[in-house]
Amino acid sequence: MGNFAAVDCGSLSTRLLISSGRGEPILRLTRVTGLGEGVDLSRALLPTAMERSLAVLREYRALMDHHGVQAVRMVGTSALRDASNRESFSNAAAEVIGTSLSLVSGEEEASLSFLGATAGLGGTGGPWLVADIGGGSTELVVGPQPFGARSLDMGCVRVTERFLHEDPPSPLELSSAANWLTAQFRQAEAEVPALRSAATLVGLAGTVSALACFDQGLESYQHHRVHHYRLHRQAVERALDDLAARPAARRPGLPGIDAARAPVIVAGTLVLATLMVHFGFDECLVSEADLLDGLVLSLVGPDGGST
Repeated sequence: MGNFAAVDCGSLSTRLLISSGRGEPILRLTRVTGLGEGVDLSRALLPTAMERSLAVLREYRALMDHHGVQAVRMVGTSALRDASNRESFSNAAAEVIGTSLSLVSGEEEASLSFLGATAGLGGTGGPWLVADIGGGSTELVVGPQPFGARSLDMGCVRVTERFLHEDPPSPLELSSAANWLTAQFRQAEAEVPALRSAATLVGLAGTVSALACFDQGLESYQHHRVHHYRLHRQAVERALDDLAARPAARRPGLPGIDAARAPVIVAGTLVLATLMVHFGFDECLVSEADLLDGLVLSLVGPDGGST
């Protein structure tokens, strides 16, 4: 049986997961390409952002060939949902990867993220609230029973571009952003009351992983130290205070913070901190299994047989 792959063309990062026919991860890569740069304002993808992402997709196609991938699923999320010229990128991406790029809705993205994040939890700690903090959107999904999902137009890139214009951001900018985020969470809860019923918060994506590294002082990424790390709310708030007090140029080199993520890490941290306060969580279970894992599971099936 050949291997399977999933590709996520996100607003901030372009990501790859290659798994065996039994769904076991072989290779997981993330490249910050900034596909969603400027989309919140212009509703269009920049040519430079598209080329950055396509260059990474060419790298990924070579890796898939090397690992004998027999089937791949590629999706686009928030930036592509919003961009008026998404067809141009989608066609070019499909030519590189050899399969079509599916534009997933926010609710489908949330469901796939939930599937990937909870598959390895063994049924313990539920019901879970899975929060996938991306570049352009944040997906919230609670389950397994009752099940409910919302996709919110808030992410580290979008919040940065809307609110955090000074460097470092001013207290007024941070307060305005936090108030807006709280209002979005309040509206989501009004529409999906079950979001309040979760016992465990599970956090996904680059911001949450970076904060797990930051909190532990990890000089380099270590999967076994990040996956299922318990990130306390006080640690998130300390990180927010530290990172927001520094200009973006002084953030790279800190544990978990590279140059590409440095300009948007404050906004991502603010999303997580505000979410934890609003829903009353004292800790967040960090998961490195996410949308990509859900996509692979949709290909291989729950019993390891391809669908």
